[in-house]
Parts: sequence; structure tokens; C-alpha cells
Amino acid sequence: MSHVATPGTSRATLRRIAGLALPALVVLAAEPVYVLVDTAVVGHLGRVPLAALAVGGTVMTLIAWLGTVMAYGTTGRAARRYGAGDRAAAVAEGVQASWLALAVGVAVALAMQVVAGPLAHAVAGGGEVADAAAQWMRIAALGAPGLLLAAAGNGWMRGVQETRRPVVYVLGANVLSALLCPLLVYPVGLGLPGSAVANVVAQTLGGLLFARALIAERAALRPDLSVIRRQLAVSRDLLMRGAAFQICFLSATAVAARFGAASVAAHQIAVQLFFFTALALDAVAIAAQSLVGAALGGDDAEGARWLARRIALLGVVCGLVFAVLIGLGSGVVPGWFSPDAEVRDQAMVAWSWFVAMQPLAGVVFALDGVLIGAGDVRFLRNLTVVATLGGFLPAIWAAYALDLGLGGIWAGLVLMIVIRLVGLLLRMRSGRWAVVGAVR
Repeated sequence: MSHVATPGTSRATLRRIAGLALPALVVLAAEPVYVLVDTAVVGHLGRVPLAALAVGGTVMTLIAWLGTVMAYGTTGRAARRYGAGDRAAAVAEGVQASWLALAVGVAVALAMQVVAGPLAHAVAGGGEVADAAAQWMRIAALGAPGLLLAAAGNGWMRGVQETRRPVVYVLGANVLSALLCPLLVYPVGLGLPGSAVANVVAQTLGGLLFARALIAERAALRPDLSVIRRQLAVSRDLLMRGAAFQICFLSATAVAARFGAASVAAHQIAVQLFFFTALALDAVAIAAQSLVGAALGGDDAEGARWLARRIALLGVVCGLVFAVLIGLGSGVVPGWFSPDAEVRDQAMVAWSWFVAMQPLAGVVFALDGVLIGAGDVRFLRNLTVVATLGGFLPAIWAAYALDLGLGGIWAGLVLMIVIRLVGLLLRMRSGRWAVVGAVR
């Protein structure tokens, strides 16, 4: 089937991208906003509970990462089925993803009852902070089944281009948690464990809402191990890709720490701002997953390529906007995070690299979404590993050996983005990613 990019079609497509990206942005932003509320509530309990929340939250972030991987893998597979005109099969992908999510979530919840103590002591180094963190993690882990069920639900709903209900479900659960947290921590008197209980209630409610939506589709609910195995293969590649990113940022922090406290503090400011911009760019990538998957599922390879170009252009525009805003804020934004003049000076060392990265990252994030939607995740995995092992890690350890400071670290991050950009553009040009059909 041919796709002709008339002006009217362009406007309709941009509206459709926005219609998918903006709700996705709300869903992506809901959890970080709640974490800020949780931190503010627990922070008034004192130094030890706040430190324990930081330790426990760092470990539990890995579970949320599993959810993101599950959602991304499910979106592409469901979108292909939906694009082929088979909504029932798209929903069936959601059924199998939900079984997988439930199994992994229960396993995580049970495992954390055993390993929370050793993990907390390994991260915090023992003492009362580790004990409090372990208690918090054991309770919070009980929300893992609901958290992962919600992730699977977000995945298949994005695949069938259902945007309203995921926002309602996620916001409803997070608002409930934000209301429960101060109530349980203070008037009820649970203290730090009250924060974990609020998390569990919200995540379980979110999971149940997505499960109810799945049941309402009247799909067959029997597990299908053959489909689950194929979903596991996609998740495995996305997990490996994500692990490469984790190695990058952990290594960057380790090297920054070797340049002194001011350098690592400035690095943390820039990294957190990078994560914030990545959140917005991820929303465009999620729209790409849904639209490209649907086009390929409908045997429209030309349309998928046209969408890829349009989405890449949108990524450039978003990246340029961020670059301008970050550039204009160079003399102001670092001061929001630290009054220390040396930290602000070090932040300026990374700032020019951070600004230069934005347009490149805009294209990379957008094309990542295109290839995830196309099911070309093995290529993404390999490219990310090459960019990490062949570009980023050698660059930052060279920066340490040559005493290049924070500028060397951020040059290494930009190099990783450039390698990924070149690889993605070559993949786009080859056309080998655009495999049509309801199943890749």
C-alpha cells in the first residue's frame, strides 16, 4: 500500500503524533512527580528516613525499568497486529504480556523479602539507614505485580492507539498515593513504612485498572507460552540495551567522582537535566512505536519510512528547542541546584556539551522509537553495545587518564550519541528495518 504525504496528511499525522506523545508524556512524568512528593513527605521525618528512602528507591527503580522495557516491547507487537486490522490479536498480545508481567512481579515481590536486607546493606554500608531501607523495600516490593501489570497495560493500549484511559489510570493511582503518603506517614503514625504502603496501594490499584480494561475486551485469557517466549526475546534485547545505558551513567559518575566533589555534584546536575529532556523526547519515541508498528502491520512500508522521516524531523525540532532553552539558562539553572560557586563553574564545563547534544539526541530518541515499533530491537541492542564499549567507555577512561575533567566525560557522552546517530541513519537508509506483516 502506498502512502502519499500530502499537506493535509502531514497535518493529520502531526496531530496524531501529538495525540499519542502528549498522553505518553503525562504517564512518563507521573512517577517522577510522585517521587518528588514522596521525598518531600519523608524528608520531614529526618535524615535517616530520607537516606533510607534514597537507598530503597534506587533499588526499586530497577523494577520500574523492567516495566518500561515490558511496555516498549508490547507496544510494537500490539501495534503491528492493530495495523493489520486485527484489534483482537493486538489485545491478545496484551493478555500474554500481562501474564508475563504478573509472573515477574510476583517473583520480584517474593525475592525482595529475602534479598532486601543484603541489598540495602551493600548499598548503604550497614547501620540504621540500611535497616530502614530494607524494611521499606520489603513492603514496597509488594507493589511490583501491579506496577508491571500497569506497564503491560500501557504497552498494549498504546499499540491500539488508546490514549485517554492510560492517563486516567496512571494519574488516578498516583494522586491516590500522593494523598495517602502524608496521611499514613504522619496522622496514622506509620512513619517511613507508610510511604511504602502508599506506593503498594497505588501500584496495585493501577494494575487492577489495566487488568479490568483487558477483561472488558472479552479476549481469551489463557496463557500462551509460545507468544510469551517471543515477548521475552524482545524484552531480553531491550534489557541488554538498557543495561548498556546504565553502565554508561554509572561509569560517568564514577569517573566524575575521581575529579572531586565539585565535579561529581555538577555532573549530577547536568545528568538529571538530561534525564528530564530525555523524558520529553521519549514521549515522541512512544508515538513512533505505535504509528510505525501499525503502518508495518498494515503492509505499508513506504508509509512507515515516511513516518520515520517525519518523526526524525520532529525529534530535531524538539532537540533544538531544548538546546536553545538550556543555552539561555546556562547562567541561571545551575544556581537552582547549588549555591556553591565551584559547582556552578564545573557545571559550565559540561554545559556546552549538554547543549550540543540536544539536537542529536532528539533524532536518536525518535529513531529509537521507530525501530522499536518496527521490532528491530536486536539491531538497537547491538548498536548500543558498540557505542558503549567502542565509544563511551574508552573516551571517559581516557578523560580520567589524561585529566580532562568533566568536559572529557561529557565529550564521551556526546561521542556515544554520535555513534548511535550514525548507526541509526545508516539503518534507516538501508530499509532493512521496514519489515511488513502482522508479525515480524
